[in-house]
Amino acid sequence: MRTLAAVLASVALTACAGGGGETDTQAPEVIEVTSTAFAADHPIPDTYTCAGSNVSPPLSWTGVPEGARELALVVDDQDAPRGTYTHWILFGLPPSTESLAEGSLPANAKQGRNSNGQASYTGPCPPSGTHHYRFTVYAFEEPLDLADGADTDEALTTISRAAIAQGRLVGTFAAG
Repeated sequence: MRTLAAVLASVALTACAGGGGETDTQAPEVIEVTSTAFAADHPIPDTYTCAGSNVSPPLSWTGVPEGARELALVVDDQDAPRGTYTHWILFGLPPSTESLAEGSLPANAKQGRNSNGQASYTGPCPPSGTHHYRFTVYAFEEPLDLADGADTDEALTTISRAAIAQGRLVGTFAAG
């Protein structure tokens, strides 16, 4: 009976998450992610949010492991009222990629659907309070078997299971 209760509790918690999965992984944090637009744990400028142009910020990273064959970027907000909200899933990046320019989508890159159901970047736009936005770069030993426009949960599960390394930059944004 306890097993059934544990399963039901797990299903209830999953249903309440609302935002569309998470990318918690055990991959070591060896990739250093930075931005010229904002410092770690500091506010993200309006330009990159719903209060501005809603374009992706410039990002750079170092420390990708030697054997990596693909990179991905996931932008999410764990402070969302109904659980983690995924703002952007970008994958298919060559391991030689060291940065993304503001508002850019590299040639041949693919995007998974965000929590809004769109295969695109959706900037921070919290309903209230200050939220923390995670820009996480992942490295993989093999190319991901995901199609452009992949389902949010499918993409996040695949990324979580396949990552061999990761790195994260967190920025904040407060509701207007």
